[in-house]
Amino acid sequence: MNSLEEFNSSNNTQSKTIINFTNTTTTSEDKNITNFTSSSSSSSAPQPANTLSRYENQKRRDWNTFGQYLRNHRPPLSLSRCSGAHVLEFLRYLDQFGKTKVHSQICPFFGHPNPPAPCPCPLRQAWGSLDALIGRLRAAFEENGGKPEDNPFGARAVRLFLREVRDSQSKARGISYEKKKRKRPQQQQQQQQLPPPSNNAT
Repeated sequence: MNSLEEFNSSNNTQSKTIINFTNTTTTSEDKNITNFTSSSSSSSAPQPANTLSRYENQKRRDWNTFGQYLRNHRPPLSLSRCSGAHVLEFLRYLDQFGKTKVHSQICPFFGHPNPPAPCPCPLRQAWGSLDALIGRLRAAFEENGGKPEDNPFGARAVRLFLREVRDSQSKARGISYEKKKRKRPQQQQQQQQLPPPSNNAT
């Protein structure tokens, strides 16, 4: 895997990379998990011999996309100088590719999970998409030689931003992101298999 220094360096002979944003459906709660894939006008690199998992492939694409974003930054930004503020810039930049309708407070469908008609409210990246993306980039940063204490994806400002997005989208879309506590299947089976108390005296 490339080192931190190799990630920061840009190749002048490399053709311009076009970032494609495609959507895949995962859960009913968050149907707009965004995949960040990179395609180059030059010949594609050979596939590795070992087959990576879907998560690892997605993490690699996200990492390459963030690196391209830093190189396209004006002025260009190296990873070693990247901070939580730059990560927030990146997340706001991704909003233009969002597919999730987030109603404003003046919209008649504010808080309505299933609006009966279209409205002019903007499309945004879903909270679940951003939260998963940050998790992958946070892991990729350390896998590429970054120190945990210097990880910009784990900055307090990023965590607060994600919390604000979650709360605001939950209210605007009328969807609760709180995880429901469920009993473990083994506990339920044990409760069902317990025999009734015996009334026979010994």
